[in-house]
Amino acid sequence: MAPRPRPTLRNSFMRNWYSVEAIPIYVIIGGVVVGASWFLGRLATGPYVVWSKSNPTPWNTIKPDEGTKIMEINQKFDKRYVSSLNVSS
Repeated sequence: MAPRPRPTLRNSFMRNWYSVEAIPIYVIIGGVVVGASWFLGRLATGPYVVWSKSNPTPWNTIKPDEGTKIMEINQKFDKRYVSSLNVSS
């Protein structure tokens, strides 16, 4: 009887990590990672994110008569706060 050949690294990998039952798990996890990366990249490059330190405390430049919210209910302000950055959305 001839001795059995040692399993190669590829055969060992295929037997332990590439079973047919595991393919849907890999596809789902890969999809989740790609989707999360896309979403975080989209959030990080949005118009309301500022990646500069030119004004570390922007809340100190808001006057008492300026409204800063997107939608103000039952509040009347004389002016609307406009960021010092020229951001186009």
